[in-house]
Amino acid sequence: MPASASSAAPRSSKPDSASSRACASAAASIRARCSKARSATRVASTREVDRLEQSLEFLANVGSISPYVGLFGTVWGIMIAFQGLANVKEATIAMVAPGISEALIATAMGLFAAIPAVWAYNRFSTKLERISVRYDTFVEEFSSILARQAHVDEGV
Repeated sequence: MPASASSAAPRSSKPDSASSRACASAAASIRARCSKARSATRVASTREVDRLEQSLEFLANVGSISPYVGLFGTVWGIMIAFQGLANVKEATIAMVAPGISEALIATAMGLFAAIPAVWAYNRFSTKLERISVRYDTFVEEFSSILARQAHVDEGV
């Protein structure tokens, strides 16, 4: 009986080692798939955020450049008004008013473009940041679910 018991022990260990190698191989394969899924979701998230950020550039440019365009129009209008004064002997408010009003209209137009653009930029930038955080959270949660499922599958 002792001889047959000793010969039975090695036979049962070989299938266990083959089984454990198969399980280890399957676990490694599952971990690799989880890693690939995590990478793929991160890439997709990054591409989507980049696509959404492209639209913000226009708003940022309009918001930052428009006040300078308005200021340029103001300076230009005042220069025109003073040039009109240089050609007359007696200056009155009626002679200066058209140039000043044009200058003020240029200022108002610059602000009319800049204020909504800055407001929209801030609004969409904040929303984009929230979306980005949500994407990152989804990637982490999805990866955790896959890892837990892989761990459960390893145990089976």
